[in-house]
Amino acid sequence: MSTPRIPPQLRSATQTLWDYHDLRHELEPADVAIGLGSHDLGVATFTAELYQRGLVPRILFTGANAPTTVERFPRGEAVHYTEHAVALGVPLADIIVEPAATNTGENITLARAALAEQQVSIATVILVSRPYQQRRAFATCRKLWPEVRPICASLPLPLDQYVESIGDPDRVLNMLVGDTQRIELFAVKGFAIPQEMPDEVRRAFQLLVDAGYTRRLIAD
Repeated sequence: MSTPRIPPQLRSATQTLWDYHDLRHELEPADVAIGLGSHDLGVATFTAELYQRGLVPRILFTGANAPTTVERFPRGEAVHYTEHAVALGVPLADIIVEPAATNTGENITLARAALAEQQVSIATVILVSRPYQQRRAFATCRKLWPEVRPICASLPLPLDQYVESIGDPDRVLNMLVGDTQRIELFAVKGFAIPQEMPDEVRRAFQLLVDAGYTRRLIAD
């Protein structure tokens, strides 16, 4: 069976958006790594790796379910992430589970509340997300939790290898388009800080919209 791939005529535009969302932050020790719930189990894998590398003393997984994850993670994103991290060798005692968040804003605010409840003092946080969620996670954290310094990270895979790992190019392209729309839309709505969007990113976004990758777009 052939490997699912991005349509060749859309490969360049997809790479443009992929590169835009990758903030290329330098990893360094932090007070906690927060794995943001999604359909991508690689988030849990890389969060566990950060713990095992000694970059963080504890990790927190946040996420309930969304329409894109309920079939894959029926017990909730944070619960499945936790089980995966424990299977990779992370002690359960060093994992905080936040099982209620249903969007990125709640990922941040409910994670913050969970850490405060356990009296964990936080100055620097590593936000682990899908690769194309980095920019939105950063902007959301800076808006809703401005006193901490966020470092954004993802499992380091190139675009084509990531698509292969997910096994569904349509899902990835729709999610990538949706996250790009949210950069400006959520800033206007007050959910996140504003960020620059180069013209080449706008053109790539529109090309993918015109090609029909609109399932994750929201009405503005």
